[in-house]
Amino acid sequence: MSAVVSGTGGLVAGAAAAGPVWSWNLVDDLRDMWSYPFMVNAFRAGTVVAVTAGVVGWFMVLRRQSFAGHTLAVVGFPGAAGAVLVGVGATYGYFAFCLAAALVLAAVPRAGRDGGIAESALTGTVQAFLLACGFLFTALYKGLLGGTTSLLFGSFLGITTAQVWVLLAVAAAVLALLAAIGRPLLFASVDPDVAAGRGVPLRPLSTAFLVLLGAAAAETSQITGTLLVFALLVMPAATAQALTTRPARGLALSVALALLVTWAGLTVAYYSPYPIGFYVTTFAFGAYAAARAAAVIRGRQGTRERAA
Repeated sequence: MSAVVSGTGGLVAGAAAAGPVWSWNLVDDLRDMWSYPFMVNAFRAGTVVAVTAGVVGWFMVLRRQSFAGHTLAVVGFPGAAGAVLVGVGATYGYFAFCLAAALVLAAVPRAGRDGGIAESALTGTVQAFLLACGFLFTALYKGLLGGTTSLLFGSFLGITTAQVWVLLAVAAAVLALLAAIGRPLLFASVDPDVAAGRGVPLRPLSTAFLVLLGAAAAETSQITGTLLVFALLVMPAATAQALTTRPARGLALSVALALLVTWAGLTVAYYSPYPIGFYVTTFAFGAYAAARAAAVIRGRQGTRERAA
């Protein structure tokens, strides 16, 4: 991954030097963009990650675990940096650290008020400590890491075919497991007290979901970077839930929005010298702001109708 990250700047610089220009001929523009293998892999990886983030992120927002998701994403930074330091592929570092951190967070009891405080305190502590470790690992690395910015803020460019296959395999496993526990997880997320009374195993479900969230955060971090993981893991899901309360429709909308902002961000970034993370985040934020504005307008219209 380090070699990939190091080469990203050259690829972007090369594209900028070549001066790709949007011609308004959609077919020709797409054919030109997809003539580069790194752009084809970028779209493949982006699609896989967007689908996974859209589904897992919807449950994460529903369960109010966005802070935990952000922490798991941040943990990916020291994981990747540490893996490069010891000579292992950064992809393995992402997954190893994110999954280990998910298990640590899952071990904290959540029952009652004190459990919630303990979980929040541990989450913040783990996040701060491991983020500092990531900067230490980059300082200790004696070679040309050249990817601190990419690790933190992400890059679609330079994704290899092997990485695409790894992302696809992990995404398939995450989505399959989530489908298997989806119904009880939804029940436990909406009304945990009633779910517990009906015999739903809340603790195992919470642990399983945190592990799946860790895997999804590790995937998403490799594309958006550890600090911009909310662009795909939170914003599309939050936008979908602002537009509809129906689970099936919300999941579909979350995935559609994640795909849309990913593809749009990739396309605009190819014809621009600015980083991909900025465009993906901006498009996702724009969609969320529009959804919230629409919700406010609908609420005011409903109030006027009731008053009349």
